[in-house]
Amino acid sequence: MPVQTSDHSWTARAAAGDENAFRELYRAYVRPVYWIARGILSSAPDAEDVTQETFVTAWRKLPGFELQGDSLLPWLATICRFQAANRLRRLRRDEAHTAEAMHDADMPATISVEDQVITTALAERIAREVGTLGELDREIFRLCAAEGYAYQAAADELGVSHAVVRNRLSRVRTQLRGAVKEASDA
Repeated sequence: MPVQTSDHSWTARAAAGDENAFRELYRAYVRPVYWIARGILSSAPDAEDVTQETFVTAWRKLPGFELQGDSLLPWLATICRFQAANRLRRLRRDEAHTAEAMHDADMPATISVEDQVITTALAERIAREVGTLGELDREIFRLCAAEGYAYQAAADELGVSHAVVRNRLSRVRTQLRGAVKEASDA
């Protein structure tokens, strides 16, 4: 059977919900789609993710889709390029958030070994103290302290202002310092 007939037949059957036909299309085009993604992203894991996202998107968009040319590849390549562009934007945004967080952090020039050692009891005390925080404060602490978000990025994520994040995180840090001091004095 010529490729043109196969693509038209498989596409029509897949558009009607035939998973086996979609599986055939996947097998036929997964490698070229992967290499398109890999060329854009230069990362095998990201290319694999984008390849899967491309086929998930294609499966959702197939009902009502009518193949115009001889091959489904141009349509899949377009979806892949959009998915890869979205991935690049997310990666760049995440890099910017990490860079901003590093800039915002109060990091000492040197850290002694003694300062690096945290006992289990102290870690448990901090975890208990974080557990007493309100939901918004816990989320701010998680985003900024645990995940390295910059203040503005955390504010955007939570739908609050930069000042709210800065002020609440300052209070949380003060509260945690008090808990740490209490635990170390005991």
